[in-house]
Amino acid sequence: MNSKLNRRRFIARAPLAAATVAVARPSLSASASGPAAASTSRLPTGRIGKLTVSRLISGGNLISGWAHARDLHYVASLMRAYNTDDKVLDTLEKLEQHGVNTIISDPRKKPMDIFARYWKERGGKMQWIAEGHPGVDDWKTNIRQSIDFGAAAVYVQGVIGDRWLKEGRIELLGQCVEFIKGCGVPGGIGAHKLGVIVEAETQKFGAEFYVKTLHHGQYWSTRRPDQSLDVIDNPADNYWEMDADQTVRFMQGVEKPWIAFKVLAAGAIRPESGFKFALENGADFLCVGMFDFQVEANTQLMNTLLASNEIQNRARAWMA
Repeated sequence: MNSKLNRRRFIARAPLAAATVAVARPSLSASASGPAAASTSRLPTGRIGKLTVSRLISGGNLISGWAHARDLHYVASLMRAYNTDDKVLDTLEKLEQHGVNTIISDPRKKPMDIFARYWKERGGKMQWIAEGHPGVDDWKTNIRQSIDFGAAAVYVQGVIGDRWLKEGRIELLGQCVEFIKGCGVPGGIGAHKLGVIVEAETQKFGAEFYVKTLHHGQYWSTRRPDQSLDVIDNPADNYWEMDADQTVRFMQGVEKPWIAFKVLAAGAIRPESGFKFALENGADFLCVGMFDFQVEANTQLMNTLLASNEIQNRARAWMA
């Protein structure tokens, strides 16, 4: 852990188809066996509630089979063919060996089955932050099932946050956060639209962390003038951060951990550029989907960037 990184900046500014059987939540104790004990490298970490979280977090789309591939329709099938269950287990093990101790994924049968196998068969200690998929009429069941299964934290997924903002149901986010926290794990809120975070802060929903998109627009397939800004009714599969400058400005005043996602615009931005942009502009953690062959390079890049003066002296203090 990069103690200088944490002390200097943080102290300076004080539908679910999975089985319902509970799975023991893994512990990241010093005496752990398996991949966590055999780590070949370490990453700086931060805190979300009581959790110790690596600053690079694995995304879960590669497990679930989702692919933001713009108009390349074969990519999702190719990705699923490559990422067999055994390949995903190997990837999780490799992530832990390189210091990544947390993954964000949806609460569906496939990822949950793989997590259960990984914790049991490989002795893995990977923490799972679950996307909450609450419904308007029943916003407790999905969250409760994830926690019972072993989720270390839960946040309301960004598309749902965006939708509830548009539909005038934003108060439900606060109710979900309180329910999550009442279940004994950190509760957060996700969003593509900055307005979700603005309302959550203004109305004091009590979120313990935010999961918000952040990336620059300097890539070939960035948003065209004819594409809608509404990611709900008319989603464009090549942009997720609608106004990076506005996001950066607002988040500077938010004194809660920020997990930035879509930092590479779903593969359109090179890590050297996307990671640096997100860290310099205030993100405390980066959530990045990785194939097995990307893990080593991405973790090395994170270590290099986090040790740099530009990142340590960024405008937003470290909030985790």
